[in-house]
Amino acid sequence: MSPVPDKIAVIGAGSWGTALAIQLARNGNPVSLWGHERDEMREMAAARRNSRYLPGVAFPDPLLPCVELDEALDAAVEVLVVVPSHAFRPVVRRLLREMPVDAGLSWATKGLEQGSGKLLHEVASEESGNPKRLAVLSGPTFAMEVARGLPTAIVSASSHRPRAEALARRVHADTFRAYISDDIVGVEIGGASKNVMAIAAGIADGLGFGANTRAALITRGLAEIRRLGLALGAHSDTFMGLTGIGDLALTCTDDQSRNRRFGLALAKGIGVGAAREAIGQEVEGYAASLAVYRKGHELGVEMPITEQVYQVLYRGLDPRDAVRALLSREQKAED
Repeated sequence: MSPVPDKIAVIGAGSWGTALAIQLARNGNPVSLWGHERDEMREMAAARRNSRYLPGVAFPDPLLPCVELDEALDAAVEVLVVVPSHAFRPVVRRLLREMPVDAGLSWATKGLEQGSGKLLHEVASEESGNPKRLAVLSGPTFAMEVARGLPTAIVSASSHRPRAEALARRVHADTFRAYISDDIVGVEIGGASKNVMAIAAGIADGLGFGANTRAALITRGLAEIRRLGLALGAHSDTFMGLTGIGDLALTCTDDQSRNRRFGLALAKGIGVGAAREAIGQEVEGYAASLAVYRKGHELGVEMPITEQVYQVLYRGLDPRDAVRALLSREQKAED
C-alpha cells in the first residue's frame, strides 16, 4: 500500500502563494490555499484558477481553495506562509494557535519586519520557540513562470538541516529544483535586500542610463548585500548562489519585477504613493529600503545604493540627484 500523501496548507493567495500552491499540488500532495479575502477564495474555488493574479493557469486537482482557515489547516503537515512582510508576525502568531502542533512552519515571504528590522526567521523563532520547526523558501522566481511550469531553481533553508531537506523534498520536481542551505541569515538577507537594488535599477533604467550602469548597480549592490550579510553572520558563499546574485540579477533586469517597475515609475516623475498604487500588488522593496537602511546604519555597514534609494522614497530626493550622489562618491578600491 502506498503512503498517504501529506497535506500542505499555503497561507496567502496572491500571485506567489498561488504559484507555490500549484507547484506543490503538481507533486501529488493535497494542497489547501487560503487567503483573507473571502469572496476571492470563493471565486477561485468556483473557477479553479486565480484569475486576478495568474490568469489562464488552471489549478491541479489536488489544490483546494479554502474560505475558512480552519479547513485549510486541518491535518496539514506543512504550513507555508506567503504573505507580505508587514503581516508576517500577526499571521504566524495566529497560525501557531490553530495549526497542528507537529506541523512544519515555513515561509516564502521576503523582507524584514517593519519597526524592529528583524529577519523573518527571528520573528518566527520568537513566536514558535522552536527553530527546528522552521524553514524558508527563497530564490530567483517569478510567480507566473512557476505557475506555468517553466524550469526554476529555489533554495530551502533552515538552521536545522533535516528541516530544510524535508521542505525541499515537498517542492522538488523535474522542472522545479530545490537546493538546501543551512545559512538562513544569508538567504533571508539576499531575498530582502535585492528588492532595494531592483528599485535602484529601475530608476537608473528609467532615466536612460543604460546597460553599463545597470551592470554596475547589480555588482555594487551585491557587494552591499554581502557586507550586510557578513555583519549578521551569514556565509559569504551564499551571496554567489541562487538567493544572492541569482535573485538580484533576476529582479533587477526583468519587468516582471514589481520593484523594478516601481523604480521605472519613479524615474518618470510619478510620486511614491501613486507609483505603489499603480503596481497593484505589494512592493516589498518600499518597506525593505527603510529596514535595510536602518540595519546597515545600526551595524556600521556602508550601503550607498541603499541609502540613496531610502532618500528617494522617504526624504523626497529627486532620483536624478540620487544618481549624481552615487557618481560623485570618492574613488576607492573595489571590495
